Amino acid sequence: MPAIYTVSQLSSHTRQTLERDTVLQDFWVNGEVANLARPGSGHSYFSIRDGNSTMRCVMFRNSRGANYLENGAAIILHGRVSIYEQRGDLQIIADIAQPEGVGELQLRLEQLKLELEQQGLFDESRKRGLPRFPKKVAVVTSPSGSVWHDIQNVVRRRYPLVELAIAPAPVQGEDAAPAIAEALQAAGNESGVDIVILARGGGSLEDLWAFNEEEVARAIFACPVPVVSAVGHETDHTIADLVADLRAPTPSAAAELVVPDSAELIAFAIASAQSMDASISRQVTSGIEAAQQLGRRLNNSLPDLDTLRLRIDDRLRIARQMLAHMLSLNGERVDGLMLRLEALSPRDTLRRGYAIVQRNDDGSVVSRHTQAEVGDALDITLTNGAIQAQVTSTEQV
Repeated sequence: MPAIYTVSQLSSHTRQTLERDTVLQDFWVNGEVANLARPGSGHSYFSIRDGNSTMRCVMFRNSRGANYLENGAAIILHGRVSIYEQRGDLQIIADIAQPEGVGELQLRLEQLKLELEQQGLFDESRKRGLPRFPKKVAVVTSPSGSVWHDIQNVVRRRYPLVELAIAPAPVQGEDAAPAIAEALQAAGNESGVDIVILARGGGSLEDLWAFNEEEVARAIFACPVPVVSAVGHETDHTIADLVADLRAPTPSAAAELVVPDSAELIAFAIASAQSMDASISRQVTSGIEAAQQLGRRLNNSLPDLDTLRLRIDDRLRIARQMLAHMLSLNGERVDGLMLRLEALSPRDTLRRGYAIVQRNDDGSVVSRHTQAEVGDALDITLTNGAIQAQVTSTEQV
């Protein structure tokens, strides 16, 4: 029994088969535009037809040459064949459109642009900024043309401090592309070079073709320092412009872009100095005012020394008075105590006819008859002398 597929399986297999075909994935086709529709998404949906056949096409927004699409217009498309599985529609997915009748060179140019874009040579994320104050600039151009002299004049007028070096190369003819690629490599590897300018004057597509060659594009991409492309006039566009880190509309404009204007720098320096001077003056004035304000606050916060001196004098006077009063009271107390002491003094007792009896051996006072025995020696102190005695008898009274 033969295999039975689902519609989705068959549609998917058809799409995969188409995508494996190298012819159907990279081709140019010419025909007439019909049934053109542009919905709000910005994509273009149309058909391309000749006398015998019609094919559906889609061109996504921002694709090159979408502006050439008009009903009835004869065009050349670049694209690939695919199938829209949801509806089973065979269609061309176009990425480049050109009006029919353009030359072979233009088609080759668009095809090379597509290849290099897919390889990332045009990515904005890889492009480098230019140094603000370059020390050395190399120029890849013809030494005999006016371009080299124009660049020299602009650079000397704007920023004479920079060193200019030329990497000579023919800018037109069959041998121009390899010579330009070689000069770019030499300029990028020269010691001290900060920027490379790739320049030539205007001309036809054929005159500028060397700057559309793949080897020149890859030499720009491989250059170790930023490259400024200044090829032709402002309306001329080459692959070199797309790969370069920066595009200048003319060689003279490139010279103005890579070096600063010394007159502007001097004016900026003067303005900066004036601004700094004004700022310093404002800061000094503000500092003086702040110091004066602090001085006033300090003066206001100082103590009243005269008042404090008077207070100290008053307190010293009061202290002296209190001290004298306390001394007087204490003196009177001492006198009273002296009188009381004298009243209790043994000598006063002796003057009233009493005596002090002490044992001779240890000097203890004898106040009871039991403290002495017959035969003990006694010392008797009187008011005006002393008597030594011996106990002959004791008795209790």
